[in-house]
Amino acid sequence: MAHARMRLPGRALAATLALAAPAAFAAGTTPLDTGNSAWMLTATALVLFMTIPGLSLFYAGMVRSKNALSVMMQCFAITCVVTVLWVVYLYSLAFGSGGGLQPWVGGLGKAFMAGIGIGKLDGSIPETVFAMFQLAFAIITPALIVGAFAERMKFSALMWFCILWVTFVYAPVTHWIWGGGWMHRLGVLDFAGGTVVEINSGIAALVAAVVLGRRKGYPTTAMLPHNMILTVAGAGMLWVGWFGFNAGSELGANGVTGMAMLTTQVAGATAALTWMSGEWLLHGKPSALGIASGAVAGMVAITPAAGFVGPPGALVIGFAAGLGCFYAVVRIKPRLGYDDTLDCFGVHGVGGIIGTLLTGVFVAASLGGAGLPQGVSMGTQVLHQLIGVVVTIVYDLAVTWIILKVLDALLGLRVTRDQETEGLDLALHDERGYSL
Repeated sequence: MAHARMRLPGRALAATLALAAPAAFAAGTTPLDTGNSAWMLTATALVLFMTIPGLSLFYAGMVRSKNALSVMMQCFAITCVVTVLWVVYLYSLAFGSGGGLQPWVGGLGKAFMAGIGIGKLDGSIPETVFAMFQLAFAIITPALIVGAFAERMKFSALMWFCILWVTFVYAPVTHWIWGGGWMHRLGVLDFAGGTVVEINSGIAALVAAVVLGRRKGYPTTAMLPHNMILTVAGAGMLWVGWFGFNAGSELGANGVTGMAMLTTQVAGATAALTWMSGEWLLHGKPSALGIASGAVAGMVAITPAAGFVGPPGALVIGFAAGLGCFYAVVRIKPRLGYDDTLDCFGVHGVGGIIGTLLTGVFVAASLGGAGLPQGVSMGTQVLHQLIGVVVTIVYDLAVTWIILKVLDALLGLRVTRDQETEGLDLALHDERGYSL
């Protein structure tokens, strides 16, 4: 498990072993560890719990009441679509062997979960558990993007966007860092999804917000959250689920797992207090939305770092995320004028960038981290992190823009103005979130 002075997370280890000794790895010579397997079953359920009901409630409370059900419907439908695609080909593209394309994308050798039986292991856990754990990540990533275009996108366009985006953006980027691709080989550190999940979803959200345009009446018409109780409850569910998200990414139950859980808690709490304090100073009163948003921002930022840094690093990363994401939402967004409905870019995009870059600093043993790879200086590691961030941003931005423009030409992305006024609950689903 040791790599020089640094312990690699389980999936990075899995990729390393697969490259170094593919025959032995494929044969599952590592014995099944029932303790690790039990923890991973639990972690998988926690990550899925983050989307349904956590993210669904978090988002539903922040939109207007006439659109609350539509947001929950979108998250639910994405869960179903990605699950089917994961079995058919997505898992293979992300974690399969790509042959000559191995640095860029996996092949189709594991399409329809070929060769993944009851006895097949991935490290010390069943590959079925590993595949299901990764599926939960693949589900929440496009679901996060929903927050950018809430209240104005056609449901049919959303479904096609999800299918194309997870195929051409999520699966390749996942392979780059966790499937043994070029980022892994370069040495980019991403413990639980700073690039794969957070930057990916945040940049796609920004592109979607710009391509679809502003909501009718934005920014002159007040569009306040309709039910903060739902939002705070959803934020609490996300917080608890994040322990599976980050601590589960070690793919085992050990000291790294415990550290990932601790740093997740520390960063989330620190960022929540930082955002709340900034809002208090700026507006004179702290808000529940502010403290909940800050907690999410902190856990976003610690995601790439969770098992690599110690509590001191988590404190700094949490503070930087709380401050940086707050500034992005209350200052940068109004100045640029884009309508990212639920601030997916401001929280996930900006938080992911902050966390991914600071991972290269606070992994250093002198700063309480697990230690830099042997022969790699802090400057070099930060450069590797920067390359990972920049390439993810550029690739995601370009491909997401192309997908949205093609769909707009073929299907149209936005509902009509009358449908937007009526609300998507009735206009698209003929249902109401509330019948009072």
